[in-house]
Amino acid sequence: MNALTKIPVTVVTGFLGSGKTTLIQHLIRNANGKKLAVLVNEFGSEGVDGEILKSCADANCPAENIVELANGCICCTVADDFIPAMEQLLARPVKPDHIVIETSGLALPKPLLKAFDWPEIRSRITVDGVIALADAEAVAAGRFAPDPAAVDAQRAAADNLDHETPLSEVFEDQIACADIVLLTKADLAGAEGIKAAKEVITAEMPREVPMLPVVEGAIDARVILGLAAAAEDDLASRPSHHDGEDEHEHNDFNSVVIDLPEIADVDALMASIKGLAREQNVLRAKGYIAVAGKPMRLLVQSVGERVRHQFDMPWGARARQSKLVVIGEHGDIDVSAIRARLGV
Repeated sequence: MNALTKIPVTVVTGFLGSGKTTLIQHLIRNANGKKLAVLVNEFGSEGVDGEILKSCADANCPAENIVELANGCICCTVADDFIPAMEQLLARPVKPDHIVIETSGLALPKPLLKAFDWPEIRSRITVDGVIALADAEAVAAGRFAPDPAAVDAQRAAADNLDHETPLSEVFEDQIACADIVLLTKADLAGAEGIKAAKEVITAEMPREVPMLPVVEGAIDARVILGLAAAAEDDLASRPSHHDGEDEHEHNDFNSVVIDLPEIADVDALMASIKGLAREQNVLRAKGYIAVAGKPMRLLVQSVGERVRHQFDMPWGARARQSKLVVIGEHGDIDVSAIRARLGV
């Protein structure tokens, strides 16, 4: 790479559980010879996605090229976390050809784009593009994308509904910043669901962008890497609910880490996690679980009442410690009730 050439950076954004980590896993495995580096950000003090990505590290994206930032949204910790992390990647003995940033599900992408104008990095990197992931099945069902007519009816009926929910603002800011929208879980949404999701997102988008259905993150890397969008120079076309504000907060959300004992009944735990969404309004849960008699660790990820689990790799020299990160809206997190539901 020419020393004067800026390294392209792709920002992957999307709501909780939309499939960002799955997409980046696919990119690592199918990078077409590009040397990748990954910066992964999680909301909460315990990281899970970074461990998942390191499990598929290879020669083009070694484990040391995967940097994890936990305990805060990257868009709120630019000076303290983001800039030093980027400098760390840029100082690697072999510079990456492309950097991929996975934001937390609660991050607003526009403040992050503004950070690319910081003197420490603006001459060395550029935002190649912003890829927003949207759960097609959820969007088609109307979640995090309010029906304008229904909102107008609510506004007419009650003054206190004359605002948007925090979740819808996060969703709308993410897709408004995108150069490409990937409609994930396309197999679950079906053709009609994909069509409905496209209509909902089109109504919210400030400009026309491609929308592509994907399943399990499978998309040719050439489609989403190499857009040359220079998004940091195109901020005006990417409106945000927070434009004009000096800063924003994520006090609407909270996360807790629950330590669990080794379990014997996987199905019972999955049922309990599913119950958290229904009874405690938990948005997202993810973590690693030790199962009695099993040398492999159990990776658990849930979005609402949809729970997925798989044995991903041996514990090896790692301590067999079960931890579950639970994320919800601030007023809904009841640690005692969550622990009781999980039986700890």
